[in-house]
Amino acid sequence: MKRAVFALFTLVAAAGFLWLGVWQLERRAWKLELIAQTEANVTAAPIAPPPAPEWPQISDRDAYKVLRISGTYLSGRDAFVLASTRLGRGYWVMTPLKADSGFYVIVNRGFVTSAQKALLTTPEGPVTVEGLLRLSEPGGSVLQDNQPAAGRWFSRDVTAMAQAWGLSPVAPYFVDVRDASSPLPVAGLTVISFRNNHLQYSLTWFGLSLMCLLCCFIILKNRR
Repeated sequence: MKRAVFALFTLVAAAGFLWLGVWQLERRAWKLELIAQTEANVTAAPIAPPPAPEWPQISDRDAYKVLRISGTYLSGRDAFVLASTRLGRGYWVMTPLKADSGFYVIVNRGFVTSAQKALLTTPEGPVTVEGLLRLSEPGGSVLQDNQPAAGRWFSRDVTAMAQAWGLSPVAPYFVDVRDASSPLPVAGLTVISFRNNHLQYSLTWFGLSLMCLLCCFIILKNRR
């Protein structure tokens, strides 16, 4: 009786591991499609920012599209988001831009260290910004929540920043400036990288499923 129960358990485990392996293959296909879409977005010609009627349809497929926006920065409303880059630890400088089309877009102007924050200025007058469309990062980091009232930011949460500044309408995405010619803040630090270990994971799950089937076979053979 015990052998029969254990054999049944190994069959259930094998089925579970098999399902996990198939799921990882599906995730791999999705990840490869996302990588291909991102590469196409980054290398395409700049386009105008998505207007308000298109905001509900914005998804992962739109991330890293190259946008070109003309407008005016709002001085004195910078949000400094804790960041870690190849230049060290510091802050992303997030500044709202009043686009010529009438709505606001929050722009990640680049990176500064703690010592450089006091040297930062906001461009005056009309500007044209070219950068990558990035999706909002609501809530905060894994370890710390954003604290808008205290001006402490751990993620680039577009909605929370817009509410803290009292701005509307604000695009549900932000823009990473790509022009690295300005000495401060330092732009062009966007890292585009996707981990794709799904094939290894699927092979692991398939291997465990095979081991469970082998155990079940041995149990039933010894019983006979």
